[in-house]
Amino acid sequence: MAENKSCSSASSCGRESCEGCPSQGGTQSMIEECNPFSSVKKVIGVVSGKGGVGKSFVTASLAAAMRRKGYEVGILDADITGPSIPKMYGVHGPAEGNEMGLFPITGADGTKIMSLNLLMDDEEAPVVWRGPVIASTVKQFWHDVYWGDLDYLFVDMPPGTGDVPLTVFQSLPVDGILIVTSPQELVQLIVKKAINMANMMNIPVLGLVENYSYLKCPDCGKEIKLFGESHIDEAAAEIGIPVLGKMPLNPEFARLADEGQFYKVENPYLDDAAERVENI
Repeated sequence: MAENKSCSSASSCGRESCEGCPSQGGTQSMIEECNPFSSVKKVIGVVSGKGGVGKSFVTASLAAAMRRKGYEVGILDADITGPSIPKMYGVHGPAEGNEMGLFPITGADGTKIMSLNLLMDDEEAPVVWRGPVIASTVKQFWHDVYWGDLDYLFVDMPPGTGDVPLTVFQSLPVDGILIVTSPQELVQLIVKKAINMANMMNIPVLGLVENYSYLKCPDCGKEIKLFGESHIDEAAAEIGIPVLGKMPLNPEFARLADEGQFYKVENPYLDDAAERVENI
């Protein structure tokens, strides 16, 4: 970073020392530089107010959809303590690298993936780290990984509004986020927290995606609302954000995830979400 020549201590002025300096004349960007050998055109975050609503499922579904459209796609698995993307794609480490950076592991469909599980000797070992270490790892996945030329990098974030979402919003040039929810009214309340956080950070919210909307009976085709009636349309209208998909429970999708072949999933319920991402 260039020195601030108007600072009284310009000879030692750097990113940390200049923050809050009166001679700054404005708010300093905290965006980290991408890997110098990489080019990422669009960064899309996939977030949720709480866990267990299918955020990784939506991330992988959109990545697969954009790959089928012919785009170069990557997934940054920012859910450091609960990574699931490698399992869904059937990829394993160890990831290696050279002077250009750490190489992501490429899935069978060409999707580039970086996750902490791809760096660990034991994929089942727990990650018992404090927030600052986790946040630092996410930033390293951005500037230390050789992503190459990507059209879209999807960031699969952990649930909630804690250290990692804050780090991603502040450190990565996020072009927009999709918020994943489920039909329960309680979840809708939590979703608003995620939306409010995005608004505070000036991150565009592209839309909402509802998972577990219903289960279709394999015999008669009736839609069974396992979690009750959906409230997502009312919530979306209230906050002025579009609903970009309502997904049923689908045992076939779960099977492909368990078998590490999720890239084969064709999820028509997310067509509107994929179109919104494509046109951002």
